[in-house]
Amino acid sequence: MKTIITVATTGAWPTKKDNPNVPLTPKEIANDVYECYKAGASVAHLHMRDDEGKGTMDKEKFRETVELIKKKCDIVINLTTSGDLNATDETRQAHLKELRPDMASYDCGSMNWAHSTLFLNTPKFLEELGTTMQEYNVKPEIEIFDAGMVYNSLYYLKKGILKAPIHYQFVLGAAGGTTATLENLVYLKSLIPSGSTWSALGVGKGHMPILLGSLAMGGHVRVGIEDNVMYTKTELAESNKQFVERTARIIREFGNEVATPDEARTILGLKKEA
Repeated sequence: MKTIITVATTGAWPTKKDNPNVPLTPKEIANDVYECYKAGASVAHLHMRDDEGKGTMDKEKFRETVELIKKKCDIVINLTTSGDLNATDETRQAHLKELRPDMASYDCGSMNWAHSTLFLNTPKFLEELGTTMQEYNVKPEIEIFDAGMVYNSLYYLKKGILKAPIHYQFVLGAAGGTTATLENLVYLKSLIPSGSTWSALGVGKGHMPILLGSLAMGGHVRVGIEDNVMYTKTELAESNKQFVERTARIIREFGNEVATPDEARTILGLKKEA
């Protein structure tokens, strides 16, 4: 079996104070992604930061980063549609219309984020976003923080806002969402439609159990500093590459093969690079 490694290099929240190795500028992110690509990552999930290091939906930051990455490799580009507290429904989609990435995140519901703020994904926005993704040939990655979001995805699939086969990303361990346990992963996976593809991640201490559980259940995996600034319980991650290298070793020891970007495109039903 081919297993897709997605690397989430940056996220919207980790700072250099949390881990000095988190990449923040377009050049840092692009160089980091290239190193991860060489180590076995076939998908890059990208957030942008402004000049103060805060999450931003600035489409020019996305453009610069994507162009730098594409000069280096053919990794699958997966752009976030969240992570900026000042974003509007329009700015969360503008970069998709201009850059037309392979994939983008589709956060399939709202939640109390980190017990401190609201992560709003209104029905109106989700309908607009699904329509935009279809129009611009961007594959949605359906981000699932709790079971209700799976049921939302089934509603939008029935309504035609989403198209089968769906690709799900189970995000376990985010404060305000579902805890990172194997029982929860098994339950969430049981809810998705037959023929779907899926990947999973565990935030923080849930990282390794969810990674290993995903492999055992036939899923794909996501790793990176966005989700975990620590490599072990006592050791800061030296780089995103370090996570990817470990994950590739585990996949091979498990008896699977690490998917190349072209193999990931086939698995996910994406258009091939020209």
